[in-house]
Amino acid sequence: MTLFEELKWRGLIQDISSPDLIDKLNAGGLTFYIGTDPTADSLHLGHYSSFLITRRLAAAGHHPIMLVGLATALIGDPRGTVERKLSDKDEVMRNYQALKTQLQKIFPYEVVNNYDWVKDLTVIDFFRDYGKYINVGYMLSKDLVRRQMESGISYAEFSYMLIQGLDFKYLHENRGVDLQVAGSDQWGNITTGIELIRKTTGDEVYAMTMPLVTDSHGNKFGKSEGNAVWLDRNKTSSYELYQFLLNSEDSEVIGYLKRLTFLSREEIEEIERQHNEAPEQRLAQKTLAREILNDLHGEGAYEEAEHISQQLFAGDVKNIPLHDLLVGLRNVPHFETEGGAVADVLVGAGICTSKREAREFLSNGALTINGEAVNDPNFVIGAETAIAGKYIVVRRGKKKYYVGELK
Repeated sequence: MTLFEELKWRGLIQDISSPDLIDKLNAGGLTFYIGTDPTADSLHLGHYSSFLITRRLAAAGHHPIMLVGLATALIGDPRGTVERKLSDKDEVMRNYQALKTQLQKIFPYEVVNNYDWVKDLTVIDFFRDYGKYINVGYMLSKDLVRRQMESGISYAEFSYMLIQGLDFKYLHENRGVDLQVAGSDQWGNITTGIELIRKTTGDEVYAMTMPLVTDSHGNKFGKSEGNAVWLDRNKTSSYELYQFLLNSEDSEVIGYLKRLTFLSREEIEEIERQHNEAPEQRLAQKTLAREILNDLHGEGAYEEAEHISQQLFAGDVKNIPLHDLLVGLRNVPHFETEGGAVADVLVGAGICTSKREAREFLSNGALTINGEAVNDPNFVIGAETAIAGKYIVVRRGKKKYYVGELK
């Protein structure tokens, strides 16, 4: 199977700018770039799914360059329903440094910053050397722009594609870049760069886009209830990442294995066969979580997250590190308490409707406090019985958790 055939099988080809690119991809030797803007101090899982292309193409003999665009981050591209908030330059620079370090740890390739070649460009130079080559009608025809016209688009956002085209031209002329790779939502910006290079140099360069990785509802991969699943384990712990991946939909998970792992076709097809026979075993989801977790957080991260999950299921909360415990129980009901007799605390927290019900649960062994069965309704909850002197973890039945914090 050629490289292009493998990329197609994995679902990693949306558009290519020319059929000639197929042979060039298969032959190796292209210098290409892929970029992102430093709008946060960490990449999220959606970035990971895109930047994995650097490893795939590098393994086939191509040379990757990763761009983190401080200049473009200060402008904002027209992808949302409102204009991107223009961040403080110092904040964007801090984000750039954080993303550069993170990228090179996960993808050990060169990182460049478009601010280096944009910062000294005058307005007159920009209009003369770049703006005059791209027709306004051409820019208006781009999907990203067209979608924003009704809600409004600033001139800064409108100019974003010219800056990205400038990047492609600069890297082509100074670093020998002949290919830009990006998500499918960047097609209009990339082809503007191709047009600019063709008109100013006569050279032919190429573009390739990948389908955006989404769930069955079309939501971007790595987004959970409006929150990003970050690659920085201090922002998204190994356990949180494990839970997110373990909850991948059956209808989507094989596609995720193709796009987000380096398992072979034979391995994935065997996993698919076993998964279809016994989906309740969640083999595909567990494999996905193992491959990504160990890649991002190091060998053993998957086993550690799985162990925490098993301990939570068993109610063995005392042996879970406090940070991981709080992360694992982030989405369960929380309450504040001043402590006191356990029956009073349970009623005050709404875990039981009355002291009578609390006593029944306690006498039936249906309640545990910090992983230990409590039968006495007069058992006193206080700092001395709390985890780290502060937290109370109540489990009712086998799965219902509550987290209390002492005032």
